[in-house]
Amino acid sequence: MIGGAELPVIPRTVKAQSLESVWRAASFALCGRVDYVRPVDRFVDEQEKPARLVAIGNFDGVHRGHRAVLGEAADLARTHGLQPAVLTFAPHPAEVLGRKAPPLLTPLERKKRLCERTMPGGDIIVVPFDRAFAAQNPREFAQNVLVKLNARVVMVGKNFRFGANRAGDFDELSRIGKELGFETRSHALVGDDTGPWSSSRVRNEIARGHLDEARNMLGRWHAVSGTVVHGDKRGRTIGFPTANIIDMPEALPPFGVMAVVVDKLENSDEKHNVMLGRGVANLGLRPTVDSSATVPRLEVNLFDFQGDLYGARLRVHLVRHLRPEKRFAGIDMLRAQIAEDAAHARAVLEDVRPDPNAHGAWA
Repeated sequence: MIGGAELPVIPRTVKAQSLESVWRAASFALCGRVDYVRPVDRFVDEQEKPARLVAIGNFDGVHRGHRAVLGEAADLARTHGLQPAVLTFAPHPAEVLGRKAPPLLTPLERKKRLCERTMPGGDIIVVPFDRAFAAQNPREFAQNVLVKLNARVVMVGKNFRFGANRAGDFDELSRIGKELGFETRSHALVGDDTGPWSSSRVRNEIARGHLDEARNMLGRWHAVSGTVVHGDKRGRTIGFPTANIIDMPEALPPFGVMAVVVDKLENSDEKHNVMLGRGVANLGLRPTVDSSATVPRLEVNLFDFQGDLYGARLRVHLVRHLRPEKRFAGIDMLRAQIAEDAAHARAVLEDVRPDPNAHGAWA
């Protein structure tokens, strides 16, 4: 039984820190503009410290499985008068612990906004993950984080591991919870006929170029993002000016041409993104014009767009893979193929509509 009277919901985005002062600097470095930062042991003062239901996870991609969990957590919190909260970590624990981190599906700010859509009014708590944090044993994690967040219910996946060397599991968390005053819930995996939806499965489909399968699991198009940089401006000379993006943090599909829709990211917290339009994009090394390139570049031709995008941050949603990247014998053949690709992309995107929950962006 979950006790406690009805408490007011206090919407805000928050960031947690470890007890070490270095966490404050880390939080700023990781997350840019900070909405709400306090050490965990001063997270909220006594007058506004709500009893919380805390869902813990990495939540990379915020795919349909994640959203089922967060929706269940929000419903349970509402039923029992608790404040819903998401507890996640940055950077990825594998990166800190010396293992190869998987490619991102959603950078941190994107992940936060997608969690907020699924859990309106919930607290989004991002704990900077460092070696000091990783060294905590399971009980220390529970005391230093969950107790100080006033967690009354903690929701995790059945395969949840925590504490130094992944020593704790769900049973250990349940034992600690009985001692420290919180209940534990494990959420069932959800998926389709192929299996459970997971971030790893989404990454695998993207790596294979199966954007439709990735979209089915994400519930939206996979997207890549970055800042528009100056290119060689060759596109405008052949009638197809492009916005050029490099250093994209997200998982990339195989090189090729794709039908895309594009958002402009107006500020660092991504609260006011706007649609720019539909387009066609090439991801790759541009073998026809640069035989020595080694860094992938995304070249986006926005249909019917006039304007200067240099320095702008864009999110490019990958709607459909049209063909692999290839090398052409000359510029005239390249121009003809781009025209064909653009016509194909226009046809693919004709009926594409923005997500009404994206607040003026495509998704």
